[in-house]
Amino acid sequence: MRLFGRLYARVLTWARHPRAVHYLCGLSFVEAFIFPVMPEVMLAPMMLGKRHRAFFYANISLLFSLGGSLVGYALGHWAFQALTPALDALHLLAPIEHGVEYLRGQMHLHWVGLMLVLFLAALQPVVPMKFVTWAAGIVGVPVLPFLLCILLGRGKRVWLLALLVRLFGERAELLLHKHVETIGWAVLALLLALVLWWFGLR
Repeated sequence: MRLFGRLYARVLTWARHPRAVHYLCGLSFVEAFIFPVMPEVMLAPMMLGKRHRAFFYANISLLFSLGGSLVGYALGHWAFQALTPALDALHLLAPIEHGVEYLRGQMHLHWVGLMLVLFLAALQPVVPMKFVTWAAGIVGVPVLPFLLCILLGRGKRVWLLALLVRLFGERAELLLHKHVETIGWAVLALLLALVLWWFGLR
């Protein structure tokens, strides 16, 4: 919050703007591959202002997040290809390619585990969406399973927020702000435990 306080404040002002829905679409799109502020920052006050439209806001944010995820996926793929000569000149290409090939091999051997990792990464707020989308493009995760994981992971986040706002109003936002760090780290711990368990079976 300290590093991105101005951006956070700016996004909050967008939530009260007459063109807030347009800003929400843009924020949800660019956050998936570059912008550092999550769309939930806008979603919460917009949902609280019009609680009957909470799920509409959630769904439109999710739709544009999926579009942005495809951009991040493509950037991850093409940026890695474009940087190959520079990485080779720095003698970094060989170890990076070795790591990418290892991940691709693991993806083919343990694809269910990979899908679970992508789903949980999209679900929790600690790992930025940008890392997930770029990494998936670099490794070459199949596009349709990738989008499904993003849909379910990010969808659960925005749908849960909409449900809480519809049921509890302002208390829902206070609850999320109070416990977001605990929830995020708990999901990260669960993610690590599931990954270790899955690969430990092989």
